[in-house]
Amino acid sequence: MQDVENVTDPVEAVDDERDLYGISTWERRSLLDSVSVAVYWVAVRTGQILLVLLALLIFLAVGGLSILREPLIGVLAILSALPALALAAYVWYSDVTTSEPLSLLAATFILGVLTAGFAAVANSVFQPFFTALGGLGMVLFFFLIVGPVEESVKLLAVRLYAYNDARFAAVIDGAVYGAIAGLGFATIENAIYISGAVGEVGGLSLGLDLIGIGGDITATRALAGPGHVVYSAFAGYYLGLAKFNPGNRGPIIVKGLIIAALIHATYNTTVGIGSGLIQAVTGLPQLPAFFVYVVLYVGGFGYLLYRKIQQYKNAHRAAHSNENTESEERVIDAETE
Repeated sequence: MQDVENVTDPVEAVDDERDLYGISTWERRSLLDSVSVAVYWVAVRTGQILLVLLALLIFLAVGGLSILREPLIGVLAILSALPALALAAYVWYSDVTTSEPLSLLAATFILGVLTAGFAAVANSVFQPFFTALGGLGMVLFFFLIVGPVEESVKLLAVRLYAYNDARFAAVIDGAVYGAIAGLGFATIENAIYISGAVGEVGGLSLGLDLIGIGGDITATRALAGPGHVVYSAFAGYYLGLAKFNPGNRGPIIVKGLIIAALIHATYNTTVGIGSGLIQAVTGLPQLPAFFVYVVLYVGGFGYLLYRKIQQYKNAHRAAHSNENTESEERVIDAETE
């Protein structure tokens, strides 16, 4: 595909000495130009703010604030997010370029929490139609709705803010912010699941309820969280690749979303069957069998993510090694002249 953003008009291509402003080139010169730039900037920022406000309203509508107000649920949600946090921290640590600023990481995490509301609404609206189709319907639901929608809203959390910042300065930064968005999504999703499980038993109290019922659902959600980080780190990496290949931005973003959505939907489709088979073959209880399956599945794709990050790190080191060698050669040549 041709890099359309780097195409030169035929007039400019053969006549680069004349002032072609308003003919085949454009830059901000006049007052009207400045006004146009300002109006565009305001329109874009207004759209972003309205989208975030909509996400906040949906978050409140689905009970996000009430979840966070419950101390015990909040504690369990934080505990359930620790494995996802550890994985996101590893992705951040693996960034061989400049360290990402805390402000951008925090904003992306919060947006990951808020935009989860879009996925909650979409899932609740479409699920009944697919549930009516039985087992095949749920498979279609995972591949057509859950995977694409949840990975899209996590990527939206990156695209809304961090992507537009100059400190998003390398392809691998996309994986970092994607992982953080996945962490935010996993945290609020875990809180919602834990809140639902607690509601079914009439609430939790300190003691056996917290250790038993709370511990089981927290352990289950803790195993599900790292997957969100891995999926959105893949999509985020391709978002970073798209930022530095603007002429092919759309297809690159779509490729990342397809990869993340397929991995996500396949996990949702196979986790019950896979953990059941492990339980039948090994005789393990349900939770340990689930743990083994998650480690195998998410660990496998986590390894592929590790390989992709390592490829970038190796290329980065090689590029800087060549740059240093060329600099040394220029110094030597200058000294010998």
